[in-house]
Amino acid sequence: MKDQPILLPHQTTDIYRVSMRLCVVVQRAKIRDAELRDQAERAGKSSFLAIGEGLPQRSVRMRLQYFERARSSAWELASAIHLAYEIGAMDEAPWREAHELAARTSAMLVALMRKCR
Repeated sequence: MKDQPILLPHQTTDIYRVSMRLCVVVQRAKIRDAELRDQAERAGKSSFLAIGEGLPQRSVRMRLQYFERARSSAWELASAIHLAYEIGAMDEAPWREAHELAARTSAMLVALMRKCR
């Protein structure tokens, strides 16, 4: 078994892990519409990376900016996978899992933004 790398503090948070899982689920879903697959994957990565940038920020203004961007991207991802599911380009099980993770990510971001204010 491989030794686990030493993680940075922000990499041990629930939101970091949930948003990373969301990216993995979307990637593995193999959405059959190329445009929606690209959009969903890019939005997931954008959300995840904005969370990774925002968590270590000390400036409240900067944290809010990153978290707002992450939330918008999570919502974009949710819309892309919803459409993919409805047009038959995404199977139900990965859609449900990804949608649940997107909703959890969004809720955690809202909570983090409230905490900043």
